[in-house]
Amino acid sequence: MWEYPESYALIVIGAGHAGCEAALASARMGLPTLLLTMNLDTVGKMSCNPAIGGIAKGHLVREIDALGGEMAKVTEASAIHSRMLNQSRGPAVWAPRAQCDRILYQFEMKARIEKTPNLHLKQGTSEGLLVEGGKIKGVLTSEGILYRAETVVLSSGTFLRGLLHIGEQHQDGGRAGDKPSVGLSASLKSLGFTLARLKTGTPPRVNLRSIDLSATEVQPGEPGIRFSFDPRERPPLPEVNCYITYTTEETHQIIRDNLHRSPMYSGKIEGIGPRYCPSIEDKVMRFKDKERHQLFLEPEGLTTQEVYVNGISSSLPFDVQYDVVHSIPALRHAEIMRPAYAVEYDYVISGQLSPSLETHLVEGLFLAGQVNGTSGYEEAAAQGLIAGINAANKVLGNAPLILRRSEAYIGVLIDDLITKGLDEPYRMFTSRAEYRLLLRQDNADLRLRHHGHKLGLITDQQMNHLNHKRELVAKEEARLAKTFKQLDGKGFSLTQLLSRPDATYATLRATYPDDLHDHGSEVNLQIELSAKYAGYIARQELEVGRMERIEEVSIHPSFSYHEIKALSKEAQEKLARVRPQNLGQASRVRGVSPADISVLLVALKAQEEIEAPPCCS
Repeated sequence: MWEYPESYALIVIGAGHAGCEAALASARMGLPTLLLTMNLDTVGKMSCNPAIGGIAKGHLVREIDALGGEMAKVTEASAIHSRMLNQSRGPAVWAPRAQCDRILYQFEMKARIEKTPNLHLKQGTSEGLLVEGGKIKGVLTSEGILYRAETVVLSSGTFLRGLLHIGEQHQDGGRAGDKPSVGLSASLKSLGFTLARLKTGTPPRVNLRSIDLSATEVQPGEPGIRFSFDPRERPPLPEVNCYITYTTEETHQIIRDNLHRSPMYSGKIEGIGPRYCPSIEDKVMRFKDKERHQLFLEPEGLTTQEVYVNGISSSLPFDVQYDVVHSIPALRHAEIMRPAYAVEYDYVISGQLSPSLETHLVEGLFLAGQVNGTSGYEEAAAQGLIAGINAANKVLGNAPLILRRSEAYIGVLIDDLITKGLDEPYRMFTSRAEYRLLLRQDNADLRLRHHGHKLGLITDQQMNHLNHKRELVAKEEARLAKTFKQLDGKGFSLTQLLSRPDATYATLRATYPDDLHDHGSEVNLQIELSAKYAGYIARQELEVGRMERIEEVSIHPSFSYHEIKALSKEAQEKLARVRPQNLGQASRVRGVSPADISVLLVALKAQEEIEAPPCCS
């Protein structure tokens, strides 16, 4: 084994969405960082759907951008079809989504990584972790190289003992065309980590020119949808259409007749798949009353004819896939360019991480992405950003960045991962957040940009722009509250008029152009939403305050739960494994009841670990 002559503050294993954000954050915080990947040609690769954003996922992308991450900017540089989802509903669930040019996204991310000072990108297959005295010391590769580092972020995606399934055919691989990582799984097990298996999948790709577009519903994009809070770096790409079609009863019968050939139903796949992104086999069997299922035909780029058939993820044999695709009217003569497949992989089960994403077992080792049991590019990127920031903070001797549930969807995501046992791949939804109206996608910069500025990931210029926006919104809110108009013989402030359900900033401005000024879409929206939802927002802020008082009840890492006999056995085991940092976090651990929390508070008070706050006395 040859030891590389340079050492690093951080080594990031894997250059997917989590790894890229982790490495960029650390390097931008001034630390020598190595991004180690099996193949330099797949940095930032979109392994499944070339889309970023969507329900709650769009919120995560905006938060990543607010903190100084890169996903939003790369999305805007490669977007070919953008939409704001859920506009018919309340602003808490509005979510930007973009179909990207797959190859352009990948190349754009790699180019940004290669240009970043302090960031070193190398090809190598990580085979083991070097740990001495319970602390991470470096990474061993199959090429016979030892890279030393003070911290490591493991973001291995679906590559840990990855196994691909297409019907009765199985082959080792982290994704189609790429070999798996076997040594890292063995290394983690030898260090005492508990691993399990999960499964995800991808649908077939078909040739655009072979689709009967006349049998589809056209879904145009909405030019102008933004992901980043910063000015566009370049003009947007041309927008392309997506298309909607549906399965048929013939489709469903083909699947039912061949279900025994699906490795999911024959028992060949051990891992559990994502409930909220099911295979077409699952859809047909779980929703037997549905006559058809909606499919989205999504182009993969401006320079390719490949189309992603969103909605028929499958692990059925290729001959069955062939019949399934051709049973759909718009795809009767479609040419399948790539078959669908399922991938099964190892992950580290819940309860082995701290809120900083550092592992309990090995100091200096952080985990991010699908290795933690999540699914989705956005969830991975969010974890990668936080893991990279906190690995850098550890080296610099700074406190970790831990976002609260009331502060960010990223806080909800990480809190769920460390407190709730996962029995399926985790996907973010707006319903997972208690304070959705506070955590809107449009105000992520107002909530989080100060953290990025403190870390050095947000520039003074960016922060000055935000402060100007904040001051302008506050000034205009105060002015509109004092500006009155006569309506039906009664006086109403412009704030009162704006709070009406049928009013928008644009419609009210058309009526009173001298009183409402155009400050740009972002500021206009903040003023409108503040007026409409002031009461609801105030109530949620009161709830946050009450919960934060419970969060202030800290628990020492060495606290012994097994000595508290009044705690249920399940609570003792779960709390000892998760090691919550405070009482609020303890209350969210699966299997811990309100009665257990009451017992725990009394025990903490008795041992003088804390002073019970008024809310808990």
